[in-house]
Amino acid sequence: MADIHDTVGQPARLSITQTVTAGIRVLSLTGEVDADNVDMLRQALRMEEDSGPLTVLDLGAVTFMDSSAISVLAGARRDADAAGGWIRMAALTQPVRRVVEIVGLDTVIACYPTLAQALKP
Repeated sequence: MADIHDTVGQPARLSITQTVTAGIRVLSLTGEVDADNVDMLRQALRMEEDSGPLTVLDLGAVTFMDSSAISVLAGARRDADAAGGWIRMAALTQPVRRVVEIVGLDTVIACYPTLAQALKP
């Protein structure tokens, strides 16, 4: 008999942690990014007065990303450009890298193998 709280087979919930390293905002994502939670990503990517226009997304723990997330990331890139900054993606998992490459997002947002590489000037 399965436990009512058993989460096996259910999508991993999205969590986002924000830190600042050398003046660069780092958003570390965990779980799946899809239409059900993309507003959480959109909110996290909003530039506030206390956050600069430089952002790195650490995607090393993201297991799935759908087209709604791609759209939000493209918009965030446009906003960063308008503010004189940039957005970068780091440590893409294979499923996420595949989606990013299929839609060509990697041609407009720089992708780096590791977070450390994405943080370099």
